[in-house]
Amino acid sequence: MTETVKRWRKSSRSSNHTACVEVGRVGDGAAVRDTKDRSLGYFTTTSTQWQTFLEAVKTDRFS
Repeated sequence: MTETVKRWRKSSRSSNHTACVEVGRVGDGAAVRDTKDRSLGYFTTTSTQWQTFLEAVKTDRFS
C-alpha cells in the first residue's frame, strides 16, 4: 500500500450503511476500502481487474 490514492468516493452500490465501500483511483487501477473501518487499509487492482469486476457487477453475476 505505498501508492497514493487520488480521491476516495463512496460506491453507488453501497446501501443502508451496512455494506459501504469506497473506491479511489490509484495508478492505472483502483483501490477499495471499507468505509466503516478505514484503519484496515485497502486493496488495489489493476485496470483490467477493475474493468472485469465492474462488468460482472453490471451483468448481475454476483446474485
